[in-house]
Amino acid sequence: MITFTPLSGAVGAHSTVPLAYLLQVDDVRVLLDCGSPDWTPEQHPTSEVGTSTDFPWTNYCNVLRECAPTVDLVLLSHGDLAHTGLYAYAYANWGLKAPAYTTIPVQAMARIVTLEDVEGTRDEQYIRNPEQSQLNDNPDSSDTPGDAFAMDGSSRHSPMRYIATAHDVHEAYDAVNTLRHSQPTHLQGKCQGITITPFAAGHTLGGTIWKIRSPSAGTIVYAVNMNHMRERHLDGTVLYRPSAGGVFEPLARPDLLITDADRANVITSRRKERDAAMIDAIGATLSSRCSLLLPCDAGPRLLELLVLLDQHWKYADFRYPICLLSRNGREMLTFVRSMMEWIGGTVSKEDVGVDGSGKTGYKRRRGDDDGDDEALGAFALRFKHLEFFMNPQSLVQKYSSKEPKLILAVPASLSHGPSRSMFADFAAVPDNVVLLTSRGEEGTLARMLFDRWNSSQRGDDTWDKGKIGCNVMMDGALQLRMNSKVPLQGAELEDHLARERVTKEKEAAQQAAIVRNQRMLEADEDESDEESDSDEEDEVERALNDDKMDATDSDMGMTNSSKRRRKAEKLEDNTDWGLDMDDGLTKTLLSFDIYLKGNVSKATSFFKSAGGQTQRFRMFPYVEKKRRVDEYGETIDVGMWLRRGKVFEEEAESDETKEAKRKQAEEEAKTAVQEPPSKYVSSEIEIQLACRLLFIDMEGLNDGRAVKTIVPQVNPRKMILVHASVDAAKVLIESCGQIRAMTKDIYAPEASESIQIGQQTNSFSISLSDELLSTINMSRFEDNEVGYVTGRVVNHFSSTIPVLEPSGSSVPADVNVRTDAPLNRLLGSRLTQPLPRSTMIGELKLTVLKARLASIGIPAELIGEGVLVCGAAAKRAQSTDNIEETVAVRKTGRGKVELEGNVSNIYYAVRKEIYGLHALVAA
Repeated sequence: MITFTPLSGAVGAHSTVPLAYLLQVDDVRVLLDCGSPDWTPEQHPTSEVGTSTDFPWTNYCNVLRECAPTVDLVLLSHGDLAHTGLYAYAYANWGLKAPAYTTIPVQAMARIVTLEDVEGTRDEQYIRNPEQSQLNDNPDSSDTPGDAFAMDGSSRHSPMRYIATAHDVHEAYDAVNTLRHSQPTHLQGKCQGITITPFAAGHTLGGTIWKIRSPSAGTIVYAVNMNHMRERHLDGTVLYRPSAGGVFEPLARPDLLITDADRANVITSRRKERDAAMIDAIGATLSSRCSLLLPCDAGPRLLELLVLLDQHWKYADFRYPICLLSRNGREMLTFVRSMMEWIGGTVSKEDVGVDGSGKTGYKRRRGDDDGDDEALGAFALRFKHLEFFMNPQSLVQKYSSKEPKLILAVPASLSHGPSRSMFADFAAVPDNVVLLTSRGEEGTLARMLFDRWNSSQRGDDTWDKGKIGCNVMMDGALQLRMNSKVPLQGAELEDHLARERVTKEKEAAQQAAIVRNQRMLEADEDESDEESDSDEEDEVERALNDDKMDATDSDMGMTNSSKRRRKAEKLEDNTDWGLDMDDGLTKTLLSFDIYLKGNVSKATSFFKSAGGQTQRFRMFPYVEKKRRVDEYGETIDVGMWLRRGKVFEEEAESDETKEAKRKQAEEEAKTAVQEPPSKYVSSEIEIQLACRLLFIDMEGLNDGRAVKTIVPQVNPRKMILVHASVDAAKVLIESCGQIRAMTKDIYAPEASESIQIGQQTNSFSISLSDELLSTINMSRFEDNEVGYVTGRVVNHFSSTIPVLEPSGSSVPADVNVRTDAPLNRLLGSRLTQPLPRSTMIGELKLTVLKARLASIGIPAELIGEGVLVCGAAAKRAQSTDNIEETVAVRKTGRGKVELEGNVSNIYYAVRKEIYGLHALVAA
């Protein structure tokens, strides 16, 4: 049985992003994507007292936190925040430790995009750990660690935002398993029996359509955010390629298709028209000595924009700079250049060998001005006109606000980071252009600007009608909340330094107390061992002194002094580990004479001596040293061994090594940027809008026409719609309802609504005997081999798994039992014996049969619906004299095929091809 529950991104939700769905196949729970919302929306839900209430992501995060420890498998489809943004936090804090799978580019892109988001957010706002909120609510505790603190109590009244740290991001994505497209993987453990296969989805680099095959639930295809169109840097999805005959065969006719319908009611303009409109807008703006701001994400969609701009810059010979404001943009491009096998489109056919100047690829790389040794990919991805900037301040230092330039700033939502800061300064300058390439998430500044632009268009020029639209002059005032991190000054700086000094003193005192306590514990342990040893030695001495009257006072004094000397020497021995015990400096721990004093041969009884003492012999006394032990054996002081090991390593190092380490530490200390003590501040500013606003769709997704064409050709048995508005889902359901062969089992669940498909099945393990295996005739069907067996189940005492053995002969018939013939039996006729029937597994497709017949020279033609005419009648130009050489193949129902025609060579050839398209399981 299949159970599907949308955690986020359901139909009819307030926001269709992020995407996260829980798929349960029998007892295996699969998490499909784990996206994150925008954590700083423009409109905050507040209560009457001004404190934060439920945010759009509250319910989603609570549900994901509860189910994360129970997830058995995680599948990530695209490397953007909408699909992977929350995975790192859930991995580090919510116990989402299940095996995760994705492609190599998605793993790297998701890491880069998540790092960009978390670092940009934490650089502007104080992010408290929701898992320790009870500690942060204490007003006496320190709200912020390190050298920054929040002002105006914003840390206590800010919403719960589940933002990971950079360490969490690296740790989470290092644990992800990577696959290649069309690489089937057979899972083990609890997921044993399930096979997952990734296929190219388009839209993003490494974007994936997941095919999940289960022996009990059949085939499940998870395909969201696809693009069948070829782009500059990427090929379209393999799901649908008209040039290859339509739908990709391994993904056709699945038992369940999970797909999105976000753009089912949208008609997108042609790609050439969109590219031309963008280039014209950029060229006209720069020629007028104005600048453009293009908000974008540091993810896979940025690559398409850079390729387009770089090609136009080379063609038009522009000298204007292209500025990328991103922390990880350079890292992203370096990775892409190393993944050229994943690149498609026109980039893969660029001049990677010889350029226009006649230089070969090797000479061109060596002669490049940028000197980037890591850029070993195609020359189309080197972007000679692109410049990288970490923050807006470095951009302003190099280029003034009056110089024309194209600015690519992250993030695309304009909610925080460089893009928001640049927009605040950019929007007030007349004739500057803000160019949006995506609609943005609901509630963000980018979505508010898109709604303003879309409402200003004419009725037929809106973005969903297949038109480009025109730019809009913005006017009026806009209130923005700006978050920033500023250095402390004056009294605040002195107060912070004083608090920091007190904190360091407390930490030093605590550390010294810990060290002192550790030393005292070690000394106590050594002294306790020495005391126990001394006690045993005293017992031996008392036992040896058989005649106490023979011991003089001087002997006792010498014994006491020797005991004190032994104790001091042993303490010295325990503290000095560097002393070599083999250097001849032996320590006399206890001195005994070989001849014992007193009469040792006096009369004793058999069990005890007469004086109540045990029998003794002349021998060297031995004292066994006691060891502290626990249930696992002798206790070991790990800290002491580690400290001594560090000392040994330092002593083994040469002077040159120590000097090199010291110089390296000094250089790192000099080059390390010491961030001054700072604070987080938040302010409300008012912007007088004077710039122009333009939207050009560059998201690279299928529109309604493509979705309505591809889904019926995939022809799933059941379908679930996600990631769509109510209107878009209704449009796609109505379109599929008009096709008679399309399934009627189409579901559109809401958030947290579970859909159950199929019935509960139980699987059992059974072992086939060698005798039975030798008699099975296997037939291959897709990725499996199928055979028919008849046997009996036998339980052996030596195995817990039952064994299926050949049934052999039936119960022997008793010859003495008389059987009466039926009354209606004719005289001389034989008894009717039931014959075993063979089973044919598979589904006949007339188009595939037509292609196979054409390959062997038999003409075939489809007439009507579900009828294929083969042979002479299929030749239109030929006379119908040889009508007996004609065969008709007709599908009369599900699983029923009729072959009608005269017995001829054509008949047997067509029947053979039909059998070849099925797996024949002989009884």
